[in-house]
Amino acid sequence: MAAQYPALTQLRKGVLEHCVLALLQEEERYGYDLVTQLSEAGLVASEGTIYPLLSRLRKEELVATSWRESTSGPPRRYYSLTDQGRSVLADFNRSWTDFKHSVDLILLGKELR
Repeated sequence: MAAQYPALTQLRKGVLEHCVLALLQEEERYGYDLVTQLSEAGLVASEGTIYPLLSRLRKEELVATSWRESTSGPPRRYYSLTDQGRSVLADFNRSWTDFKHSVDLILLGKELR
């Protein structure tokens, strides 16, 4: 069982960026909302993981930010997907489908054709 945990951690780390982009494709969200959504999906993301990732995505111009007043506290920074972010997500989706299919074939013991 111990060998599975590092593998799962690496898988999560590898797809987390693209899961964040996917969550932003339909609507703007603030950081804690992203943490909640990712946690509910079983990706166990903490604020300490998400905020540095969001900062990097902003620097890479995959997401844009805006500040909004909040009714329940200080202003919140909202994140939205840029056109470049949409392009990166579309590329990942195509690659993920092919990758998942290949892995599934091997895991299910079927021959690759």
